[in-house]
Amino acid sequence: MGSRGEVRPTLKISLITLNAALYASVGYLTYLGLFTPIFGTVRFWPAVVVPALFSILFSPWIGGIGAAIGIFISDMVIHGNPLLSLSVGVPSNFLGFYTIGVLARRWHKPGAGKLVAAITIQLIPLILSWLLYYLGLIEESVALIFFITALLVFGFGSIVALARRDYLGILYASSIGLMVGSAIIGLGLWGFSQFFVLPIGGVRNAPLIAAVVWFLWTYLTEIPFLYFILPPLIYAIVRAMPQLATRALGKVEEVER
Repeated sequence: MGSRGEVRPTLKISLITLNAALYASVGYLTYLGLFTPIFGTVRFWPAVVVPALFSILFSPWIGGIGAAIGIFISDMVIHGNPLLSLSVGVPSNFLGFYTIGVLARRWHKPGAGKLVAAITIQLIPLILSWLLYYLGLIEESVALIFFITALLVFGFGSIVALARRDYLGILYASSIGLMVGSAIIGLGLWGFSQFFVLPIGGVRNAPLIAAVVWFLWTYLTEIPFLYFILPPLIYAIVRAMPQLATRALGKVEEVER
């Protein structure tokens, strides 16, 4: 660390490298494990916890750049399409995890307004899932699964937000950041399919509604890990190593101002 708590350039490079390596390896290991459903080209991805952790504990740049590099490595190993990775995977991961770090560091103090925002933000996927089901835009069983999952996320997320006000900043930041990344993935995959065949699933000329479906799949399968694993993990690390405390936890000493 520098004299004012800044992360030294050499340490930043090391942290970005470690973030990327862990993100790629954990993602690949879960891809080869028992939990490997794929929707379109979007994989079940518990590894989201890794760059979110680096983004909050160290800096948004470290989290975002490490995620971008890590997802590119993972994509090259799994589907091998660099154009798809660079146009969709890399920007979605960088912007999503960068956003998580920025918001978590600015939103650390609990308050009634922040509690309401952290809970109501979950209405977005809930409403979208309900519309898909109500309007019959996709297969009924898939829409129903989305809706039930979104309802459970809303319910359990609200309980966590009410029970642990100190988690509010992390919960809110995780929701917004993951929505940003999921939206880029949904629209990006749809746009890519208008010109090329998606490498997994062989989809070409996907309808626009597919962007919403990909958004919901990505968000609803990843937000539980950011809600229920990320906050306690961050607090456990900070208790063990107080020098890593950040604005996300409302501490005076910070890693990067």
